[in-house]
Amino acid sequence: MICARIEDFAAALPAFGAVIGIDLGSKTIGVAASDVTRAIASPLLLIERKAREKDIAALIAAARTREAVGVVYGMPLQMDGTEGERAEATRRFADYVAAAWDAPACFWDERLSTAAVERILIGEADLSRARRKQVVDKSAAAFILQGALDRLRML
Repeated sequence: MICARIEDFAAALPAFGAVIGIDLGSKTIGVAASDVTRAIASPLLLIERKAREKDIAALIAAARTREAVGVVYGMPLQMDGTEGERAEATRRFADYVAAAWDAPACFWDERLSTAAVERILIGEADLSRARRKQVVDKSAAAFILQGALDRLRML
């Protein structure tokens, strides 16, 4: 079930259980996971995209290893807040996942999440360009998920 609002997502979740966060790219899928209390998001893995069925199977397998009870998709809105092609692709992917995995889902605005993570990885973590490429998408997924978790705590 894909929830239209974060409030609906919160109502659909059990009291405890991890939530995964997704940063969907054209070549990779960054995956993050929360702890069972949904306080902290951590990068989990990077899925190299192959075929939709394989991508979804890998995602669901990762969610099951964390006993995840829900999923937050980063919604790549344009700077003016409208949805473009990437947002449409994210919605389609979420629909496919929802057909294969019966867990509540919602979308979270991901504008500038990758840029924010890049700044952190360059400035504070001092990672090389090659190493940043390996961690940026799953770190962006954690950044997205943490924003949603913070909002969930306020409800």
